[in-house]
Amino acid sequence: MRNTLERLINKLKAWRGIATRYDKSPDSYLAGLHLHASMIRIKDLTRTTH
Repeated sequence: MRNTLERLINKLKAWRGIATRYDKSPDSYLAGLHLHASMIRIKDLTRTTH
């Protein structure tokens, strides 16, 4: 479980907008974080169903 969580965090950090936090407002930052986490999850789900 810990390995999975660490890999997810590393994937989020790899996304430049999250890693450098260009969006200064907390709402924009959180929305970007949710968007990218959703994109990662969808990609993982589509990879496992084929």
